[in-house]
Amino acid sequence: MNCVPAISRLARAALFGTLLFVSGCADRPGPDVLVPLQAEAVGARQHVVLVATTRARDSRPGTFFSGERSSGIDFATVKISVPPSHVQGAIEWPKQGAGNPATDFVVQEAIYQDNEKQFLGDLNAQLVKLPVGQRKVLIFVHGYNTMFSEALYRLTQIADDSEIKGVPILFSWASRGKTEDYVYDNNSATAARDSLEQTLMLASASNAEEITILAHSMGNWVTVEALRQMKIAGRGIPPNRIGNVILAAPDIDVDVFKSQLKRFGKPAKPFIVIVSRDDKALGFSDLIAGGKTRLGAYSNDAELVELGAVVIDLTNVKAMDGMNHGKFAQIIGMGSKMREAVARDAAANGGVLPETISVDGMQISGAERMRQLTSTSQGKSAAATPASQ
Repeated sequence: MNCVPAISRLARAALFGTLLFVSGCADRPGPDVLVPLQAEAVGARQHVVLVATTRARDSRPGTFFSGERSSGIDFATVKISVPPSHVQGAIEWPKQGAGNPATDFVVQEAIYQDNEKQFLGDLNAQLVKLPVGQRKVLIFVHGYNTMFSEALYRLTQIADDSEIKGVPILFSWASRGKTEDYVYDNNSATAARDSLEQTLMLASASNAEEITILAHSMGNWVTVEALRQMKIAGRGIPPNRIGNVILAAPDIDVDVFKSQLKRFGKPAKPFIVIVSRDDKALGFSDLIAGGKTRLGAYSNDAELVELGAVVIDLTNVKAMDGMNHGKFAQIIGMGSKMREAVARDAAANGGVLPETISVDGMQISGAERMRQLTSTSQGKSAAATPASQ
C-alpha cells in the first residue's frame, strides 16, 4: 500500500538532486561581470537600464547588488553595451572578467541613485529622448534563482530584441541565485510587493505614455500580488496608459492565480500568459509545492482565456536553455509575426478567428483578444501621431 508514495518520494528526490546538479554546472556570470568598461566597439548598441530593487548594495567590484534583502527600496542607473554580433534571444556573456564590447554584453557605467526623485528624474530624462508616441516604459520583474547581473543582462537582451523601443526598468527583488534557496526567494518576492507597487506608481508619475509589465517565473507572484493590492486599494496605473501585462512561465499555483483574478476581476486588457509544458524549473516548483501545477505549465488554455488571458503555448518551441524556462526571451522580437498570423487567419475565416492559431511552433489561444490588443496599441500610436508633427 505504501510502495507507490515511497517511489514518488524517491522520484522527487532524484529530480531535486538533478536540478541542483544542472544548476551547479550551468554557465553563470562571474563575480566581476559588471565591472564598468570605458571601451566601445563599432556597431555595438547602448541601452540605459533603470533599476529599482529590494536587494542590498554590495561593495565588491562588479557585483553592485547582492542577493540579500535591504530594509527598503534602492535605485540605480546602468548603461550597457550590446555587441554587434548579438543573436536574438541570447545573452553574450563575458568569457573572462568584464568582457569585450565587440563580442560581449558589457557595463559601461553604473551609478547608484539615492532616492525616488533622482530615479524619476533619470526616467523622464530618458523618456524625453524618444519621439512623442514612443515614450514607453517596460518594467521587467525577474524570477527565482537569479543573480542581479543575470536579471540586468536579461532585460538588456529583451530591450535590444524588442520591436517596441522604450525605457527599460528592472525591478529586482532579493534572490540569492541558488537553487536550494527556493523558500528564501519566495519570501523575498512576497516581501517585495509594496516596493513593486511603489515602482509602478513612480512609472505612473513619470511622463511615460504607456507602461508594460513583463514578469518571469516567481516574479509573476510578486507582480500579480502587487497589481491585486493596488486594485483593492483603488489606485493604480490609469487604464489608458497600461500597455501589456505579460506573465512568462508563471511560478504561481494555478488555484492561487484563479483566486487572485477573481478578486482582481477580469482585466479590461487581457493578461498575456506564456506557458510551456516541458518547463523543468516549474517541475521543480511543482515538486516543492506538493504536486500542485504551476500556472506556467497548466494545460487548460481555454480556462485561462475565460479568466481573461491570452495564452501563448511554447511547448513545441525548442529552448535555448537546458531547463526550458527561458523560452519567453526567444519570442520577444516576434510581435510582427504574431500580428501577421492573426490577420492571416482572420482573413482566411471571413474575419472570424479560430480559438487557437499557430505561429512558428507557438500556439496562441484567445487570439480574438490578441487582435483587440493589437488594435488598441495601433490606436494609441495613431492618436499620438498629430502631437509629434
